[in-house]
Amino acid sequence: MFSSLKRCLGIAGLISLGIVPVAGAAECPPLLNHSFASLQDGKPMPLCQYAGKVILVVNTASYCGFTSQYDGLEKLYARLKDKGLVVLGFPSNDFGEQEPGSEKEIADFCRLTYGVEFPMVSKTVVKGKGAHPFYLKLAEITGSKPKWNFHKYLISRDATQVIAYTSFTKPDDKDLLKKIDEFLK
Repeated sequence: MFSSLKRCLGIAGLISLGIVPVAGAAECPPLLNHSFASLQDGKPMPLCQYAGKVILVVNTASYCGFTSQYDGLEKLYARLKDKGLVVLGFPSNDFGEQEPGSEKEIADFCRLTYGVEFPMVSKTVVKGKGAHPFYLKLAEITGSKPKWNFHKYLISRDATQVIAYTSFTKPDDKDLLKKIDEFLK
């Protein structure tokens, strides 16, 4: 039925009815064909829902020297989300055990301390043999594995380009912002 409506009304017509189409499996780039549990409520969070958006993937930790980057990441997300940027947080306890908390503790910390509203997934392994396949693919594409918390991957709208940035790259870094702007156009 949805595909019939889509053919009849088009995307604009569906949106005017309050129906927001989500990319189906056939429209989902292979890189995004993964699902995680949402940090905030544990519900499934398929990455395919972000198909067509520019995605900044960041492995995060609450007790790290880079944790203050949450503030810049949230500001970046708030400023550019309407233009098509999604910041995705991936809490990880892989580096120095700096993310030891429960899902609720992590979510509360991010929300209460930094006002984080960008989407975050449940705690994820991002390195080594147990790394999630999504992170393995990002590392394979870029040739850059996370070496610490707040490593970043920037994914183009069509998910054919991925660029890695080290933990030292702040959310307001001019080169990162320039590339985000290029990907948003």
